[in-house]
Amino acid sequence: MKTIGLDVRERIIACYDRLGRTRTQVAQWFGVSLGMVKKLLQQRRRIGDLAPQHHRAGRKPKILPRHRQQFHALLKKKPDLTLVELRTATGLTCSLPAICYALADLGLTYKKRHSAPANRTAPTLRRPARHGGRSVQAGT
Repeated sequence: MKTIGLDVRERIIACYDRLGRTRTQVAQWFGVSLGMVKKLLQQRRRIGDLAPQHHRAGRKPKILPRHRQQFHALLKKKPDLTLVELRTATGLTCSLPAICYALADLGLTYKKRHSAPANRTAPTLRRPARHGGRSVQAGT
């Protein structure tokens, strides 16, 4: 549905205030729902403005700036925290990919070694060398 313009919103409220009509009568007169009239009255009472509140629409983020600061501080202390540990430490209830996306937004990489040891600069296994058709162990 299209948003009702500010001028119509003001006329709805003026009709309710000045003419002393009921909410139901105002809704029928302007061809809007009773809920719309109630919403406008409530919005005027709460924030004192009748303009559309588009910035309040949509899903609210679970990971707030304070959580991002906590991620940064926790990873500074202990860089090898897992996503599950980060979620537990911050008290969040969001998904693990959401935390991964937040870390990527912060410019923090998340690459873990689960079971393999860190690489060395030298090879860890020497293969036997072949000389003249027979194999010789390295170093013998």
